[in-house]
Amino acid sequence: MTICSGILPFTMKELTFRQQQILTFIQEQSAEQGYWPSIREIQKEFGFKSTNAVVGHLRALEKKGYLERQPHQARAFRLCIPETAFQSGDELLDVVEIPVMGDIAAGYPDRVESGGQIDTLQVDAFTARQRRNRRTFAIRVRGDSMINAGIEEGDTVVVETREPKDGDIVAALIDGETTLKRYIQKNGHLPYLKAENPDYPELYPVDELIVQGVATSFVRRL
Repeated sequence: MTICSGILPFTMKELTFRQQQILTFIQEQSAEQGYWPSIREIQKEFGFKSTNAVVGHLRALEKKGYLERQPHQARAFRLCIPETAFQSGDELLDVVEIPVMGDIAAGYPDRVESGGQIDTLQVDAFTARQRRNRRTFAIRVRGDSMINAGIEEGDTVVVETREPKDGDIVAALIDGETTLKRYIQKNGHLPYLKAENPDYPELYPVDELIVQGVATSFVRRL
């Protein structure tokens, strides 16, 4: 996979003025942040009255060959820049849409549970480290217990549903409370959770420790 670099020329043919603006905005966000703007962010950026207008423009870009749906992946696209845009030829950006399933405590565990999907995160598959046939979701971080791992409050963590290994950062349910911590299991001992901030204690389960997924990457809005 090759990630696009640079910004689309404003003089690209076959696109309306607004379509050129939206395509440029998508590429700018992808190049700078590593993920696509959401449909609502595009709506806000261009002052559309509804998300239907955004969807209509995206479908028009798809019909004109600037976006391409990924086979067998719902609402996943590649950004296709034709040869007229770059002398080097086609450039492709593989983009996947990941559901954001609420917040998670990166401090002391709490009993706040996700009420379901609250948003979506569009990110290139390389940045998300997403592998085929793996269920992936995202969660927003509350708290500062993982700051020494580079994860800060307000970041969005991409989580892959799989069995953890020693040292993985995980979204976990410990004795009925959720938290984001490092999973530690050594020499056959029972696993526990470790913060990446000395102000927080290690967490040992009294009854159960259920790992909901392993963090593979995180996204920070600047």
